[in-house]
Amino acid sequence: MELSVHDDASTDDSRKVVEGWRERLEARGISVVISGHNSAKPRGVGYAKNKAISQSCGKYLCFQDADDVMLPQRVRLQYEASLLHPNSLIGCRVQRLPEGSTERYTRWINTTTQDQLITQVYTSHGPTVVMPTWFCSRNLFLKVGPFDEGGKGVPEDLLFFYRSLRLGGGLSRVDQCLLVYRYHEKAATHSVTEETIWKLRVDFLQERVLSQWEGFTIWNAGKQGRKLYRCLSPTNQKKVKAFCDVDENKIQKGFYTYEESKEIPKPKIPILHYKDASTPFIICVKLLNHTAEDNEDKEDLQFKEKASKLARRANDDASYVVFRSFVSSTMFSVPVLSHIVSSVGHDRRCFGGEP
Repeated sequence: MELSVHDDASTDDSRKVVEGWRERLEARGISVVISGHNSAKPRGVGYAKNKAISQSCGKYLCFQDADDVMLPQRVRLQYEASLLHPNSLIGCRVQRLPEGSTERYTRWINTTTQDQLITQVYTSHGPTVVMPTWFCSRNLFLKVGPFDEGGKGVPEDLLFFYRSLRLGGGLSRVDQCLLVYRYHEKAATHSVTEETIWKLRVDFLQERVLSQWEGFTIWNAGKQGRKLYRCLSPTNQKKVKAFCDVDENKIQKGFYTYEESKEIPKPKIPILHYKDASTPFIICVKLLNHTAEDNEDKEDLQFKEKASKLARRANDDASYVVFRSFVSSTMFSVPVLSHIVSSVGHDRRCFGGEP
């Protein structure tokens, strides 16, 4: 194995700390490659990961953020999974630190089914296989990468994730907890704005799904559903057959007028009860996607049951896509593998990827 570290202008003697481990690691047969720079400004997460990868030599890459903790057997189990799925990003379950932080998000990371790793790629969570758990072949990285080096505020993981899916890459998860995933307010992920993520998601949805649909219904006549409609291209706006909802107050309005439109007359989109709406759907409401542990979860299960019934009624395999959800660097190398530490209801045809 090989440990590859790039110090992206850290100010806490990170490189010195890693150097202190070199002798012990090399005594265990783990080669160590360390580089970095001392400029006044870090170059960013994408840059650091790219440098750590380029100086490594392993055939497989195991990413490990410097503030997380790798648990025993992670490398072996994810390596074995990668042999079975050579064209996939491999993830794992996580333990959140501090315990209980981002509880629902953590539950989503750990319990999403194999199918949902694909069907929920448009939700607000970001990658369904979360970046701190990634393991993949170098061949896959070279095919998809490198990471975007735009620096602070750029979601380099989401951009890479989408590119991998575009190129037919698959997704898989080892269903064991192999990483302690640390949450803190200074994490780089907090520098990415919600609007940046929103735009990327809408663009990817239009590219991968809406381009293949002749028409669709937006499930949510409220704020989020209307925002989605306004952000669509004019071509896709014309494909919206209706909004649907369960809120009688919204349904009684009869229609939504797109006041910002330059068209005359301004477009008016019907608002229907969900029972009167037709598939396919873009589901733009809060989904918890888990067992019914509280009232909100029970409502979620009831909602999904309604959507599933509508899908069966239409006998349509491409009946719905979930767009919204509840969420209001380092790497390792073996001659076989590189561990890189950079410090600082759908239609499967819409997604690609290996089975």
